[in-house]
Amino acid sequence: MSDIRHNWTREEILEVYNTPLLELVFRAATIHRQYNKGSEVQVSSLISIKTGGCSEDCGYCPQAARYNTEVKAHKLMSVDEVTQYAERAKSGGASRVCMGAAWREVRDNRDFDRVIDMVKAVNEMDMEVCCTLGMLTEHQAQRLADAGLYAYNHNLDTSEENYSNIIGTRTYDDRLNTLKNVRKTNITVCSGGIIGLGETAEDRCGMLHTLVNLPQHPESVPINALVAVKGTPLENQKPVEIWEMVRMVATTRIVMPKTVVRLSAGRQQMSLEGQAMCFLAGANSIFTGEKLLTTPNPEFDEDMEMFKTFGLTPKTPFQEGRPAVKQEVLNA
Repeated sequence: MSDIRHNWTREEILEVYNTPLLELVFRAATIHRQYNKGSEVQVSSLISIKTGGCSEDCGYCPQAARYNTEVKAHKLMSVDEVTQYAERAKSGGASRVCMGAAWREVRDNRDFDRVIDMVKAVNEMDMEVCCTLGMLTEHQAQRLADAGLYAYNHNLDTSEENYSNIIGTRTYDDRLNTLKNVRKTNITVCSGGIIGLGETAEDRCGMLHTLVNLPQHPESVPINALVAVKGTPLENQKPVEIWEMVRMVATTRIVMPKTVVRLSAGRQQMSLEGQAMCFLAGANSIFTGEKLLTTPNPEFDEDMEMFKTFGLTPKTPFQEGRPAVKQEVLNA
């Protein structure tokens, strides 16, 4: 069995990434089956609990207030609305609900109190709960942990070198600090990035280099393909080729063997054959439902038909157990 390493160099990761494609997929598929159940895929559903009006300038995001897109801003949803959505997601085969709010950072106010209530309500439905709310303090992360949050998503998006070309309203260190604050609790970490931003292969591997050399690998890494939206600075980026996604999924699987690799945004534009290659290369999680925050996404029924064709089964929740409270938290 391959060793799980935390000392990959950028050059080593780039060498993996540039391996001839079929050889790369074979290597990734072999490692995937050593560490994971190859036929199991986690099904997650993502809900935008607060849409649009964000103060940030992320070049890919239609929810930024400064860009003229067709996204309509909506205030924070009610707890009842979220639980109704979670019930539909669960009946459709989802084992995890991810809640996203278009905030720069979490603020200690009534809106955050309501998010805490949402986390508690969905957690009581025996579903894993994930949030992506922007930057977090250690205290805020602990509040979410106490409410039963299973995972927190905070993507690095790209390499540290390329980051300022995409985002200017927060720094790479801001993102890493949020991941550190989440790690101080019992919440699992979900952090990945987007390809198709105009980055190089070196940038893609640079992002993976940052993630793989963290003291603990993220429990899940989303790999997103840019969905270029009219009105954003990246509206004219050419679509990512499926082979780029396969290559990125395979490289992620090889350098982080046990991590859940999430086939995320851009799946609507992928053929069934392309998705099959991604699953073979080590992807073992998808988001399903009509929207992925604000971009189109395949429906539940469509995905379940795909699972049937490929011989895949949805993963049940909490297979790794609910996260144990860390001793350093108990002893703090």
